[in-house]
Amino acid sequence: MIINEQGTAVSRTYVDRILEHWHENEDAEALAQGTQRLTRGEARRRLFRLGHALRGQGLGPGDGVGLFLANRVDSVLVQLAVHLIGCRVVFLPPEPGPGELAALVEQSRARVVVTDPLFAERAADAAGRSVHAPQLLSLGPCEQPCADLLALAAECPEERPDGVPVPGADEAVTVLYTGGTLGRPKLAAHSHRLYDTLLDLVDDSPQDSGSAFFPAMAADTDRVLAATLLTHGSGHLTSIQALVTGSALVVLPEFDAGAALAALRDERITTTMFVPPMLYALLDHPECVPGVLPALRRIVVGGAASSPSRLQQAVEVFGPVLSQGYGQSEALGITAFGADLAAEGTRRPELWRSCGRAISGVEIEIRTEDGTAALPVRQVGEVCVRGKSVMLGYYEDPERTAEAVRDGWLRTGDMGYLDADGYLYLVDRAKDIIVTGSTSDNVYSRVLEDFLLTLPGVRNAAALGVPDEEYGEAVQIFLATAEGADVVPEAVGAAVSAELGELYTPRRTILLDRLPTTKVGKVDKKALRAAWNSGALGTP
Repeated sequence: MIINEQGTAVSRTYVDRILEHWHENEDAEALAQGTQRLTRGEARRRLFRLGHALRGQGLGPGDGVGLFLANRVDSVLVQLAVHLIGCRVVFLPPEPGPGELAALVEQSRARVVVTDPLFAERAADAAGRSVHAPQLLSLGPCEQPCADLLALAAECPEERPDGVPVPGADEAVTVLYTGGTLGRPKLAAHSHRLYDTLLDLVDDSPQDSGSAFFPAMAADTDRVLAATLLTHGSGHLTSIQALVTGSALVVLPEFDAGAALAALRDERITTTMFVPPMLYALLDHPECVPGVLPALRRIVVGGAASSPSRLQQAVEVFGPVLSQGYGQSEALGITAFGADLAAEGTRRPELWRSCGRAISGVEIEIRTEDGTAALPVRQVGEVCVRGKSVMLGYYEDPERTAEAVRDGWLRTGDMGYLDADGYLYLVDRAKDIIVTGSTSDNVYSRVLEDFLLTLPGVRNAAALGVPDEEYGEAVQIFLATAEGADVVPEAVGAAVSAELGELYTPRRTILLDRLPTTKVGKVDKKALRAAWNSGALGTP
């Protein structure tokens, strides 16, 4: 709790915690990106000006603000400014194609969309398709007919906006895209409970499993690199956990192994988070040799399954600095390693395949397929979790919320088991998500399949993730075509790219007379995968 100027006790939010740091030692560096450097005092004043500028566009508490932003220092500040004035952050990631992006903006009921100039044309198209007709703002000059938010902020006061009510316990403050069906996205909505969890983890002992991300950080010396997208859960958590500890945050505009290595070295980074393909690319860089990063104390790996051999290679190169974590948009924090993974893996080699134990305040149960009964140790079932990091539900979607959250327990859709010590091991995904690309982004099979079924001559479609040496998984599609239809695989791939984005582009398209189905008439992906792996449908 904090006391306001009127002497009234009010709840302290994570933004308040950041501002407490930014009011101390004002000349210390707070944010950096290349040559752009902001001290704590400069960051605080710019944050307040952005808050006033957003208010000046008619935004009030509870209004949704879509953020279609690249990795920039100002992107971090805009996200904080939205929460500062009591509005709802709606993250708009760059992967969706035009149709899905427009549906996301519409579903979220965003009143304003703030776009990076790089994305302005796509943002204008999505906003123009929305019935709610959100106002478009650009984070700097752009070629679209919209106001420049940075220019507006430059004319605003440097004092904190006042009169902001504390969000309710069940009020959505942050919304993340997490797939869905074509034209009907699922948006995971979180309350301030998520950020309360982050504050709890920061305040916990470094020995606690929940403190695995930033153990024993020193506000004036730790430097954190945000290498994943700020509009994804991983980048968001990296930036927020850095700032609430008082650490300096360095933003990497776009991941490249050479650029990342240079930033880690030159910025004396102590902590960062990578998805597996990023870590692998870094390890494969010719300049990545033992001793190259003496300041580095922690690398957290998450977002997709990691290769145990590659994790061990990382320890050989960087030393005992590695940790793994597990979460999803619906529950951004679920498990982590509280101590060093290398030490625990040496003691128990099977732990290299684990994603750790439940973080503080989170419970995990492995349940039967129908979600009604808990399973014993080492028996595979669906991973179900409960705690403050679990979403309120899917925004404006009570039907799908009821399917996913029952009595406070989230059905993650991931399959796994717990050992006797509470370590979680994931073995498969019940949800048909393909994790691919250089940043381990999600390809949502249902969205892709829905679109494929709109193409002439396609009777049925299935999308699978197949093993890929570079990205872990690659998109592969199987189409059942109508008799006599002239379906050209290259044309299918081009159509997918145009509508859904490059991430969804299939590595290969296989044409079949029919797809295998289960007894209830659904495509049998297990049978399809088995047939492909056996070579019955071509050369894997």
